[in-house]
Amino acid sequence: MPRAPKLASFPAIRGALKFYQICSVITGVGLLLLLTEMILKYTPLHVELFAGGTRGFLYFAQAIPGPACEWFSLFLPGGNGCEIISTGDGVNISLAILVAHGWFYVVYLFSCFRIWSLMRWPFPRFIFLALGGVVPLLSFFLEAVTARKVTTYLAEREAAEASVPAPEGTR
Repeated sequence: MPRAPKLASFPAIRGALKFYQICSVITGVGLLLLLTEMILKYTPLHVELFAGGTRGFLYFAQAIPGPACEWFSLFLPGGNGCEIISTGDGVNISLAILVAHGWFYVVYLFSCFRIWSLMRWPFPRFIFLALGGVVPLLSFFLEAVTARKVTTYLAEREAAEASVPAPEGTR
């Protein structure tokens, strides 16, 4: 049977839960943007989003796939040598989305680890929480379920502790 969190750690759990909720939403939105970017880039559309440069504030530039690019290249390790050549100038927003999601996923993993360790959950739950940053839409569902479970657990534990009479020598 897993150990239960200590009552003294409940304020830290509430803070970790709020941090997890914020990270979960940001990671989920970033993952949806990343998914959209990959669909635009690796499907027959082959476009990337750019900002600035000679063509204006925001525009789509053609991404030219190399000779080794096939539809299944996205699913192969190393991409089967597929290289995409960008034709836009300015800031590559598609690349910025990719990098931002990657770095924020590390922050999301830290928030998952913090809530997992404070709640003293089994290790498979941590893995499941971590999958929220790589499976589209999963982080939104996990955020709602995790928040409900944690707040319910904390409320039940606090109610149970309040109903227990204090020992004779502590009054």
